[in-house]
Amino acid sequence: MIVGWHACLALLKKRPSRVASVWVDEGRRDARLRDLLAIAEERRINIEYRGREELDRATSAVHQGVIAHLRADRVSNESDIDELLLQLDHPALLLILDGITDPHNLGACLRSANGAGVDAVIVPKDKSAPLNTTAIKVASGAAEFTPLIRVTNLARTMDHLKTYGVRLVGTCGEAQASVYQADLRGSLALVMGAEDRGLRRLTREHCDDLVHIPMAGEVPSLNVSVATGVCLFEACRQRR
Repeated sequence: MIVGWHACLALLKKRPSRVASVWVDEGRRDARLRDLLAIAEERRINIEYRGREELDRATSAVHQGVIAHLRADRVSNESDIDELLLQLDHPALLLILDGITDPHNLGACLRSANGAGVDAVIVPKDKSAPLNTTAIKVASGAAEFTPLIRVTNLARTMDHLKTYGVRLVGTCGEAQASVYQADLRGSLALVMGAEDRGLRRLTREHCDDLVHIPMAGEVPSLNVSVATGVCLFEACRQRR
C-alpha cells in the first residue's frame, strides 16, 4: 500500500494501473480530497470509504486519511539498466546507494533524486532498505517517478556503467577533493555510502573519484539523505 495525500496523488496520476483500490476516511470532505477522488473516478479506480480506526489499523504510518492498495510492487533490476541508458538523450545522472538500510533515508534520497532530475537510483538487493510504505511516504511521490533498480552485484554493475561512459564519483570523509572542486558534468553516477560506515571497501575501489563535503562545525558528517541532496544539487549547478 501507499499512504498519504501526496504519494497517492502522484501514483494516481503517473501509474493508475498499479492501483487496485483507494481507501479514504469517510469523515473527510475537504477540497483536496475531492480533487484526488475525481482523478480516481476518472481512471475508474475502486473507491472505498472506511472509518478512521480501520485506516489506523491498516498502517502505522501517517496516512492523512488516504490509502492506495497496489496490485503489485514494481522495482526494476539490472537487466533494465541497458534499456534506460540507451534511451537517454542527455548525459546520465544516476544515484547509487550502497547499503542504505533505513527506509526513511531511502525515501528521502528518492525525493532528492527526483528533485535533481536523477534518471535512476541503484541499490544492492542485499542489505538495503525495502521500498515499503514508510519509504514511499517519505519520498512524497518520487517513488512513482524515479526508477529504483535493485542489482545482485553492485561492483559488477558499477563496472558495467563504465562501459557506457558513466563516471563513478563516491563520497567519503577521507577524500582529498571536496564535492565543490570535483567535475560533476557529463554522464555521472554519484555513489553514497551507508548511514554508519560509509562506502564499503569494494565499492570505494570501483569509484573513479572520491569527494568529501566540507564541514564547518563540530559534527563530523551529515545524514546520508542530506549529504545526497548536497551532492546532487551541486551536480545540477555544474551541469546547468
